[in-house]
Amino acid sequence: QVHLVESGGGLVQAGGSLRLSCVASGRTFNSYNMGWFRQAPGKEREFVSALTWSGRSTYYAYYADSVKGRFTISRDNAKNTVYLQMNSLKPEDTAVYYCAADQRLSGASSAQNPRDYDYWGQGTQVTVSS
Repeated sequence: QVHLVESGGGLVQAGGSLRLSCVASGRTFNSYNMGWFRQAPGKEREFVSALTWSGRSTYYAYYADSVKGRFTISRDNAKNTVYLQMNSLKPEDTAVYYCAADQRLSGASSAQNPRDYDYWGQGTQVTVSS
């Protein structure tokens, strides 16, 4: 069982930045595939970014086209934490952001599919004003 807790959300003006954090419980964090998803009111949950483990210390990063070049995902295994640095924020980035984890993802399609993740955090609200 993995427990995930997100933090770092808030209200920011368009063009601003936020850094989301997600702390995970468990002793094998380094082998977990980690993802960020978001859900705006009235919309389905959508993929934002993922960092998948391919063995040893190798990870692959994936980004949704809508955030590519503005968001950066990273992790600190010593702190059991994954981050999402969000720059040049836009009003359309407004949503509840969720951290997710899974040990069995395989490939880009799986990393971007919320149904393939077993563990979820409670979410953190990000609001970008225009």
